[in-house]
Amino acid sequence: MNRRRLWLCALAASAVLAAPARAQDTSIVVASTTSTEQSGLFGHILPRFTQKTGIAVRVVALGTGQALDVGRRGDADVVFVHDRAAEDKFVAEGYGIDRRDVMYNDFVLVGPRADPARVGGGKDVVAAFASIAVAEAPFVSRGDRSGTHAAELRFFKDAGIDPTAGRGGWYRETGSGMGPALNTAAAMNAYVLADRGTWLSFKNRGDLAVLVEGDRRLFNPYGAILVNPARHPHVKQAEGRAFIDWLVSPEGQGAIASYKIGGEQLFFPDAQR
Repeated sequence: MNRRRLWLCALAASAVLAAPARAQDTSIVVASTTSTEQSGLFGHILPRFTQKTGIAVRVVALGTGQALDVGRRGDADVVFVHDRAAEDKFVAEGYGIDRRDVMYNDFVLVGPRADPARVGGGKDVVAAFASIAVAEAPFVSRGDRSGTHAAELRFFKDAGIDPTAGRGGWYRETGSGMGPALNTAAAMNAYVLADRGTWLSFKNRGDLAVLVEGDRRLFNPYGAILVNPARHPHVKQAEGRAFIDWLVSPEGQGAIASYKIGGEQLFFPDAQR
């Protein structure tokens, strides 16, 4: 009898200990851009979300195109990216639902202070891209199907330039995230399109500086989308919605706005509620 009682007590104790462990296992996967991670934004806001909800967030940081592919395969619960045309296509094809505006920042054209293409101080990003191509000044492209890469290709197209014609010469594709692309540009003393958030958090600037900014075409919005549970039933719908709802809530928007480097705000809340 005593042995049986001891066994029952041990079983009850293990059940009590296991319950919190299972609660702590609540987590979601968010496929997002390298800019949200490498800028430090996620390190700032995700602990606040987890503390409030008990939901842990595992981030898969890729270019936007790759992040959307992760969502298409059902390997994420939420995608949080910045290429509106690609996002709308993702939803229209039935891979995602309930896209929400979350925040924005802007792109900046970074380049060497010597500025061989003579674009510094200008406000016309398309004219600047045309000047870089004409001068055949070194330009580093992420080449990774990211939102930044998509914007870069759009600016070259608007300038009537096919940059891939210069591939291997003045136009260098890295196939990497924003941080590594900036490192390559610093090493090469080359031009590169960057999101402002990652640029502000970037330390290895070398002789690089922001040369073109302020063009309305450099506006860079971010959206969050729930991966469609009708297509992928294993998606953690409730937890994913909780994350998106928090991002667009006053608390989440305040957390985004409070992230600063050197007193400068990196991202600006943009939720439409």
